[in-house]
Amino acid sequence: MRWMLRLVEVREDARPRSIDLMEITRPDSLHEITGLGLTLSEAKQLLASVQQAVVSAQGDRQATLRPTCRSCSGPCRVKDWRLHRIATLFGGVALPLRRFVCRRCSRTETGVEWPSYCRSTLELEQLQAHLSALLPYREASDLLRHLLPVDAGRSPETFRGHTLKVGEQLDQVATIRPTSGASMITVTLDSTFIRGREPGNRSLEVRIGNVETPDGGRQVFGAVARADTDVALLIRRSLEAVGGSPATNLTTFTDGDPGLRSILAKVGARAPPIADWFHIAMRLEHAKQAASGLSTDEPGRMQAKTLIVAEVERLHWRTWNGKAKNARISLDRIRKVMSVFRGERGHRGTGAPSRRLWTALHEVDDYLTGQSAWLVNYAERYRAGLRVGTSVTEGTANFLINRRMNKSQQMRWSRRGADLLLQVRCAVFNGALGSGFGQLFEAVPSPGRQLAPAA
Repeated sequence: MRWMLRLVEVREDARPRSIDLMEITRPDSLHEITGLGLTLSEAKQLLASVQQAVVSAQGDRQATLRPTCRSCSGPCRVKDWRLHRIATLFGGVALPLRRFVCRRCSRTETGVEWPSYCRSTLELEQLQAHLSALLPYREASDLLRHLLPVDAGRSPETFRGHTLKVGEQLDQVATIRPTSGASMITVTLDSTFIRGREPGNRSLEVRIGNVETPDGGRQVFGAVARADTDVALLIRRSLEAVGGSPATNLTTFTDGDPGLRSILAKVGARAPPIADWFHIAMRLEHAKQAASGLSTDEPGRMQAKTLIVAEVERLHWRTWNGKAKNARISLDRIRKVMSVFRGERGHRGTGAPSRRLWTALHEVDDYLTGQSAWLVNYAERYRAGLRVGTSVTEGTANFLINRRMNKSQQMRWSRRGADLLLQVRCAVFNGALGSGFGQLFEAVPSPGRQLAPAA
């Protein structure tokens, strides 16, 4: 079986013309599954042939246009031309780049409405940035080269350059506001770290967060500290994207870092940010684990352990129910019985359980004392269906930062490169990278759902 694929150009002012693209030969029977349909190489060849034929027709049409002289408005003729190669999604194409000269005054003119001297199409750069935001540059390059007939701009360095270029252009994209405003918005802000390559600074702080509405609207944002990107500006744009206004009730959460609280103050948060429950619960969990590991080799220690475990649980209840100011009561009760564990032997490499417990309780005490002005009744908020912490931001840090920049990525980042790549990743997940590139996570249907699944 043989087919001839032919491309026909239908023109209103002339007869249709056609061009033979490629011939396909297949066996008459299906004794082997390898003879079923097109192969990947044939599909890539077909796409490249169609692309070159369409571009050639466009170039021929462009060549018939003649500009007028900007000086004397006289007619122009072709002076010279050269082939200009442009990388596209479906292979490289060559266009004749013509220059014209005025017949009267000999002034040189460029082509009529000729595009800028670009080396690749915008769609190719967007796809390169999209893949680079999800995969390492080398893997993204290999994937695109495997699936599409891209024969130029396939190196990882090119992918990195196009990705950073797109990241620089994202701050110029206008924010699309929804038709209806949001009455309530929750902003969570946290920070994490990635490996840096700057001398004397082996880690870079990354500030990330979420902007959410009760009906499921969500935007993620992030920026590397001390980079050119303003986190406060990102938050404002995210608020606009979900329908924020001066009348919106804004609730904010942080881990208690003063720098993060100052950022939230810049975006117009009137109420103080709430200390998130996630960081409190992690410290309390460490204390619970240390208390459960206390030795019971003596009757006195067994009774003391029972009391300590109960008091640690009571400390958790008091903090959860907005009675953290009474946490000192539990700590004093634990201190009174800790003397029975004096001389307790520890495990190799981990130390005595009583010492670990005392260290964990000191961390809880210091954290609750330092965050006392930002603690609330978390149980009351939870029963009302409101958010009580930044656990969703911890999940955001996992799919936004760790999967691409930390986990299994044996590389270090420059401040600019990490920041611009992060802007592209946020745009990918927010669906703001361009037409045809939608969100990679589903909207949160209710406040009870903590984290939307990432693609």
